[in-house]
Amino acid sequence: MQKIIHKHSLAIRWFHWINFPLLFVMIWSGLLIYWANGVYKIQVEETLIFKFFPKGFYDFLGLSGQLAKGMAWHFATMWLFTVNGILYVLYTMISGEWQLIVPTKNSFKEAWQVVLFDLGISKLSPPQDKYNAAQRIVYTLVIIMGFGSILTGWAIFRPIQISWLTNILGGYKAARIEHFILTIGFCLFFLVHIIQVIKAGWKNFQSMITGFEKVD
Repeated sequence: MQKIIHKHSLAIRWFHWINFPLLFVMIWSGLLIYWANGVYKIQVEETLIFKFFPKGFYDFLGLSGQLAKGMAWHFATMWLFTVNGILYVLYTMISGEWQLIVPTKNSFKEAWQVVLFDLGISKLSPPQDKYNAAQRIVYTLVIIMGFGSILTGWAIFRPIQISWLTNILGGYKAARIEHFILTIGFCLFFLVHIIQVIKAGWKNFQSMITGFEKVD
C-alpha cells in the first residue's frame, strides 16, 4: 500500500522552476560579458597556475564576440531574477517555511554527518526533516549569495550613479571580483545540486513537479 506525502507547496515549486532557467541565462550571459575582459587567473609570482576561461573555451562553445548580446540578456534577466528572489524570501517569511530552511544550532554539527554519509564513509543515517542539516546551510547560503550577486551586479553596472554601494563593497574592482566569485559559487552549487538530485532518485525529483511523493 502506498501513502502520499506532501513535500513542496505550489509556490515553492514555481519559484524553483522559474529560478532554474533564469540562473542558467544569467551565467551564460555573464560569460559573454566576461569574454571582453577576462582578467582573472591563479598565479604565483610569474607562474600561471590556472586562467579562467581561455580563448579556446569561448571558441569551442561559440561564445566569442557577443558582448552586446550578453549585456542585453544579463540586464533583462537580472530584473526577473531579482523579483523572483524577493518574492521567494517574502513567501518563506510569511508562510513560516523559513523555519525549515534556516540552519538550527545543531545544523553545522549534523552537516558533517550528512557529508560522511553521502560519501559512504559513515553508515549512520543523519537526521532528516524536509531538509537535512547540509541542505539547510547550503540553501540559506544560496539565498545570501543571490542577494550578494544582485548588489555586486548593481555596483559594477552603475558605479557612478550608486557610488555609495560600490564604495561599501570595496570599489569597482573589488565588486567585480566579488560578483565573479559568487558566480563561480552558483556554478558549483548547480553542479552539486544536480548530482544530489540524480542520487536521490526519480521520486524525489518528481515531488518538485507534483508537490508530493508516493512511498510504500
